[in-house]
Amino acid sequence: MKLPLNLIPDEASPEWMNKGDNAWQLTAATLVGLQSMPGLVILYGSIVKKKWAVNSAFMAFYAFAMVLVCWVGWGYRMSFGEKLAPFIGKPNVALDQGYLLKPAFLGYFPNATMIYFQFVFAAITLILIAGALLGRMNFRAWMLFVPLWLTFSYTVGAFSLWCPDGWLAKLGTIDYSGGYVIHLSSGVAGFTAAYWVGPRASKDRERFPPNNILLMLAGAGLLWMGWTGFNGGDPYAVSTDASLAVLNTHVCAATSLLTWLMLDIIFFGKPSVIGATQGMITGLVCITPAAGVVQGWAAIIMGVLSGSIPWYTMMVVHKNIWLLKQVDDTMAVFHTHAVAGSLGGILTGFFAEPNLCRIFYLVPDYEHYIGLAYGFQTGRTTAGFRQMGVQIAGIVFVITLNVIMTSLICLFIRLIVPLRLADDELQTGDDAVHGEEAYALWGDGEKFESKHNSAFGMEEFPSVVPRTGGQV
Repeated sequence: MKLPLNLIPDEASPEWMNKGDNAWQLTAATLVGLQSMPGLVILYGSIVKKKWAVNSAFMAFYAFAMVLVCWVGWGYRMSFGEKLAPFIGKPNVALDQGYLLKPAFLGYFPNATMIYFQFVFAAITLILIAGALLGRMNFRAWMLFVPLWLTFSYTVGAFSLWCPDGWLAKLGTIDYSGGYVIHLSSGVAGFTAAYWVGPRASKDRERFPPNNILLMLAGAGLLWMGWTGFNGGDPYAVSTDASLAVLNTHVCAATSLLTWLMLDIIFFGKPSVIGATQGMITGLVCITPAAGVVQGWAAIIMGVLSGSIPWYTMMVVHKNIWLLKQVDDTMAVFHTHAVAGSLGGILTGFFAEPNLCRIFYLVPDYEHYIGLAYGFQTGRTTAGFRQMGVQIAGIVFVITLNVIMTSLICLFIRLIVPLRLADDELQTGDDAVHGEEAYALWGDGEKFESKHNSAFGMEEFPSVVPRTGGQV
């Protein structure tokens, strides 16, 4: 039985909490969570060969669960807690009721809401890294990689850029919603880990067709629409800036998709569904560091650039650079996340509008957070060049951090378990790794008895002898 509103204890709805902001923050977090579960689970499971569908989907599924346990255990406080160093917070648990019900460091809602919101961002970062490793990483190695990378890489980037005490945050680097912390990090870390893990089997690398393009589009659709919470939740309030961020996000994504599509038609003669999906992703990634601090026309320009520059690096540059050709990046996360994330960070430094930055950062200082374009317009070119400088400094820091930490983590794991699956497992896929397969179709080893299937019209099909260990 519900109590009347006037009898609800004060601590259940304290004066400092804004119910609308709290409700939106929980909703936004859930939208971001749906990008991973089931969005990327479906996308990964359907964009790979049939024999890797279970393994690819389960890498994402596992990472989501493991990150949450680590996040409340120590990760959140290392990312947003008391400062231990200019780039990291003190590890501590985030499960005590007294702590969870206190006001968050930003916004008018409790710590519990902030922890949940920040968790889904941490989780999707690890899942994006998995995209570079599909089709060959030892699952036991992945089980170790997730908590280690979260602890020693993600928390450093998050604290440095997003925590008010972080050194890049104090420097004034703009990363509205994770262009650096999530996308540049995952792109660089995924590429680095792919180098250490090694390539897929030669047959898989030569030909790796999706097993279900329609399901791939369903996963991509969840990813796209979930970005409403991804960028719309970062003002930590139901504000005008949140609304602008959401609209800019979708405008940039649509423009980027169409740009990529037109380039595919012009140069390859066919409108590629997978190509359009890549264009959608690069648009979403590129606008992320800028979503609520640029005007709508700038979002369109960013969409054109995010649909063309990563297209060029993937289709042209990749085939002519020795290092890029040596690394087997299954989902091309280097191009869709590292290149697009860096591009977004630089364009943020150019297009950041001072008034929008003032609304987002709640600061009256016009000498900070001013894009170079507005520096030229208002005669404050020094401030504009400074903003470009700190944006580039953030890029250099994130790249350096992730190359070093990801390499050290992979080398450490290699001392315990192999990073790559054995050759016989690479040939078989899911059945060898998990003892399970995604699709139990007639002709794949299932035995159909006519006396059991006559009601389903199976009499005309001959019985199929099952493989050893197969189920009848």
